[in-house]
Amino acid sequence: MNRNDAAGPIIVFDAECILCTANAQFVLKHDHNRHFRLASMQKEVGAALYRRFGIDPANPESMIVVAGDRLFRDSDAVLAIYAGLGWPWKAVSLLRAIPRFLRDPVYRWLARNRYRIFGRRDACWVPSPGDADRVL
Repeated sequence: MNRNDAAGPIIVFDAECILCTANAQFVLKHDHNRHFRLASMQKEVGAALYRRFGIDPANPESMIVVAGDRLFRDSDAVLAIYAGLGWPWKAVSLLRAIPRFLRDPVYRWLARNRYRIFGRRDACWVPSPGDADRVL
């Protein structure tokens, strides 16, 4: 079994959100070790992961990263992604030095207003054939 079959963290994101899909595309482009897998909250795998952690998939307040039984949400999810991408992106994870009570309100405001600020796709984003195996 390769590293991506069961061990890699899963990023659950909003595939209708332009900002969220840009982030997913960024991960696919810069995750040279193929560490992460992605799941859209609009599809069954992503929705099931949201429900598993008590989040309504129809009205999520956060993108999440699931690593086994561990959940990262809000700004911790973003920082976990950058930490997992390796250098130079890993340097962004140094922002963990900023207390969560300061980071999370900024993240939550952006998440609540993501469609208004960045826009919404009419249809879910679909990965390229070369990355299709990384999207659940």
